[in-house]
Amino acid sequence: MHNNTLHPGVCSWSLRAGSPAELLVSIRACGVRSVQLHLDPLRTGEWRCDTTAGLLNAARIRIASGMMSMSGEDYSTLESIKKTGGLRPDATWEANLRSAEGNSVLAMRLGLSLVTFHAGFMPHDPADPERATLIDRLATFAEVFASRRVRVALETGQEAAPTLLEVLNEVNAKLPPNAHVGVNFDPANMILYGMGDPVESVRILGPHILQVHIKDANPSDSLGEWGAEMPVGRGSVAWPAFFAALRAVNFRGEFMIEREAGDSRIADITAAREFLAALPA
Repeated sequence: MHNNTLHPGVCSWSLRAGSPAELLVSIRACGVRSVQLHLDPLRTGEWRCDTTAGLLNAARIRIASGMMSMSGEDYSTLESIKKTGGLRPDATWEANLRSAEGNSVLAMRLGLSLVTFHAGFMPHDPADPERATLIDRLATFAEVFASRRVRVALETGQEAAPTLLEVLNEVNAKLPPNAHVGVNFDPANMILYGMGDPVESVRILGPHILQVHIKDANPSDSLGEWGAEMPVGRGSVAWPAFFAALRAVNFRGEFMIEREAGDSRIADITAAREFLAALPA
């Protein structure tokens, strides 16, 4: 019996399209019917919102959720992203908040109920003053989106699941239920950042998981260095156990295939979709 219930979409940024029309061609080539859309090109006016939505709607491609990037992020090393990532740096906070305002308006116009992003590295020590700042900023972000009926979810990977769970509990204690911050679970990121076993992490974060990225990776041999992203099924994610863990926590959200390495993105995303379809239900 094949897994007919799993109909993953694709992350728009994985396709590196230069225009809405190019994006549509690539989505079709991947054989999927839904997309997680990077909102920043629409917010900056690089892409027109109505053109993008019109093309996708006419082709019956559903925009399942949105994603936003933060200003000034440097992913060249683990050390550089720790310093520049997410909502932590004071220097980019105001710019990021303005982006959130714009992206929340777009999400509402597009009828989205979820937008995901990287919050930056969560300090593991609850007494670290940066942790309190980050929690306040996350709550502010969540309120901006909630005012337009959109929830936010944080990408996993930059901290261990128990730390992320503590932060979510602290943030959500400040927020009404409609603004509660959730998790966009990326199993490969847990491996890339060396932050624990994805299957065990699903068990820890279960009720908070609002969406899942389908991505694979192998761990690094050296401490403090990135692991390597791999095509789905060729890395270290134990997919049957991973899906079993998601079923056990009653996950009901969307699956989005993400590919951020290599130059055969459409082929790799198509292969990932076929790999998932062939898994036992």
